[in-house]
Amino acid sequence: MQISKNPNRSNWETLLKRPTQTVNDIEDIVEKVFREVVESGDQAIEKYTQKFDGVALETTVVSESEISTAVENVSEDLKKAISRAKSNIETFHAAQKTESVQVETTPGVFCWQEKRPIEKVGLYIPGGTAPLFSTVLMLAIPAKIAGCKEIVLCSPPNKLGTLAPEILYAAQLCGVTKIIKVGGIQAIAGLTFGTKTIPQVYKIFGPGNQFVTVAKQLATKHGVAIDMPAGPSELLVVADDSANPAYVASDLLSQAEHGTDSQVILVSTSMELINAVSDEIEAQLEILPRKAIAEKAIANSRLIFVENDTIALEMINEYGPEHFIICAEKEDFYVSGIMNAGSVFIGNYTPESAGDYASGTNHTLPTNGFTKAYSGVNLDSFMKQMTFQKITSEGLLNIGETIENMAAAEGLQAHKNAVSIRLKDLK
Repeated sequence: MQISKNPNRSNWETLLKRPTQTVNDIEDIVEKVFREVVESGDQAIEKYTQKFDGVALETTVVSESEISTAVENVSEDLKKAISRAKSNIETFHAAQKTESVQVETTPGVFCWQEKRPIEKVGLYIPGGTAPLFSTVLMLAIPAKIAGCKEIVLCSPPNKLGTLAPEILYAAQLCGVTKIIKVGGIQAIAGLTFGTKTIPQVYKIFGPGNQFVTVAKQLATKHGVAIDMPAGPSELLVVADDSANPAYVASDLLSQAEHGTDSQVILVSTSMELINAVSDEIEAQLEILPRKAIAEKAIANSRLIFVENDTIALEMINEYGPEHFIICAEKEDFYVSGIMNAGSVFIGNYTPESAGDYASGTNHTLPTNGFTKAYSGVNLDSFMKQMTFQKITSEGLLNIGETIENMAAAEGLQAHKNAVSIRLKDLK
């Protein structure tokens, strides 16, 4: 990994640049696929599944028999692990339920807010080099708790035309209503426009590669909401001499192995720690099965030395990491000062992997600096907030003149008349 010492603030943007393509680089490809799906539906889906995934399918819809076979092929140990993770995720997300807000703003004027589930949601589950069945838990569980009626899951098939048994097992366990063997841009297009086999949904969730991320962003142009821009995984660790170099290196590599376009960064006030972590990365990298992938991600990553914690925190907030690990003596300083991060992991015994799988928090998080404006997936992501109001005759008498004066000042006479005609009867 590249080591930078006391980088000048003017160079931070270049130093912290993500190894991702811009929207312009791949937008044309995405729009082409979208157009074909609109025109040809499932035929276009099949074409691009064969082109991008190298497999021709008789049907993209997963059958009950496929699910039954998958359930049998998942080991009992893994089923127990998934069950425990499911329980923790359910506990954390169920706790996010809130009561309706009710208030009488003026005597006789009653306003309240209630939440309603999004009826149709699409869950995108990455496949490729690592089928992420854990993401099924992270998305389907809160969708089910929220009360979504249709939960449609899309994931790219392997060369045999199947999905990983673990994905199918988790999907049926968590209440997914339909499973589709389609990935990439074509999956997002299918969920956006709908085809004979892929239901159109109101909101799309889930991480993916850069093409999926851009496809999700373009889906919003066609009236479909998305959870957030969630692309290649990233992690930033802040650590000092109180940290364990082996632990820090293992956390950095845990994200580096996600994909070649992942990025990991260590910010530290200790050159001694940086050098120790660098050595540990080299040693641990040698025994990783996904070494080739991690090596490419490491090439895009940084070890950065800064003089003090204040500078470190400013740099971290500027970067806005998806995952942020704090292994420093001034733990409270970073906890209270972090403004831009998707999920925060505190202390030497809180690996990022815990959040990825089983602690209970959600691992679907904004990347590429979008933590400055977006939250990670939570229960409210699957719900809408609706406001209600009821005004009595007393209430209208109390605020009627206010409405009349404001409407008149804006030149909207019909607005004023809607109140005046009522006030005339009341008076």
